[in-house]
Amino acid sequence: MTDPMSVPDDMMAIGIPVPGGPDALVAERRPVPVAGEGEVLIRVAAAGVNRPDVLQRQGKYPPPPGASDIPGLEISGTIVAAGAGADMLVGQKVAALLTGGGYAEYAVTPAGQCLPVPEGYDMVEAAALPETLFTVWTNLFERAYAMGGDTVLVHGGTSGIGTMAITLCRLFDIQIIVTCGSEEKCAAAREWGATHAINYRAQDFVEEVKRITGGRGVQAVLDMVGGDYLPRNLQCLAEDGRHVSIAVLGGPKAEIFIPAIMAKRLTVTGSTLRGRSVSFKSLVADELMRTAWPFVEEGKLRPAMDQRFPLADAAKAHARMDAGEHFGKIVLTI
Repeated sequence: MTDPMSVPDDMMAIGIPVPGGPDALVAERRPVPVAGEGEVLIRVAAAGVNRPDVLQRQGKYPPPPGASDIPGLEISGTIVAAGAGADMLVGQKVAALLTGGGYAEYAVTPAGQCLPVPEGYDMVEAAALPETLFTVWTNLFERAYAMGGDTVLVHGGTSGIGTMAITLCRLFDIQIIVTCGSEEKCAAAREWGATHAINYRAQDFVEEVKRITGGRGVQAVLDMVGGDYLPRNLQCLAEDGRHVSIAVLGGPKAEIFIPAIMAKRLTVTGSTLRGRSVSFKSLVADELMRTAWPFVEEGKLRPAMDQRFPLADAAKAHARMDAGEHFGKIVLTI
């Protein structure tokens, strides 16, 4: 392993000794990880906070085999060491997707899951890109085949996923309808670029989608809710529409009317990202470099930013997410 930069033996990291509420996140000393073959060691500048981190804290989403038990699925920082076969240059600033380990001063990840941070781009904003960018791209654009001229429905319009979906749809000429839990959030989503925003507490989103689309429905739905949203989402789809499930915050089970799927030739699919192979994630990173990263380099693709917290205040960051009042991404700074 090449190691021209000074790296300490241990670091501050956030552990979860016992699952629970935000206070379950505890600052502790950990050994600095070592980059293996094809991996890089990154001195972390900032780490994004995501819903899977909350589920892991609650004991509901354990890390995949071999992954770090430190939470954190995305970071920005500087490569300070590289294992054999890693192509990334030591000293390069990157945004990186992880399977875990982001809430720390140093983290290891495969070189293929890193994307170069353009000169002058805010490193804290860079840390808020990978998880939502990889997730929205693989699900809305690859699995749901969204393309210019389509209209799509995305739930959770003010979340990190929702705001990234709005940004990408705006860049790729896709009309996007989002749902939010208040008029204030709807207004914020429209200001960020959503074509339409529906207050699901005050309106029936199925009827609103029909009204907005003139009864035709949308070409795709990106859903984080699950539960009884699934059959309602299917009612929102146009013929040959595609439904993609990426989380089940509203429950893991649903009852659907199969003839409706047959009659409209619908596709119902879903995916998770964390447990996918390094080769898959590296291929996605390569595709993002060609399709989305030019917008990052031009300053046109920036994440919606909520609040920044020091790493030691990870519990406060999680309390902010648990409250559900955030708009866009919450980030930990190191």
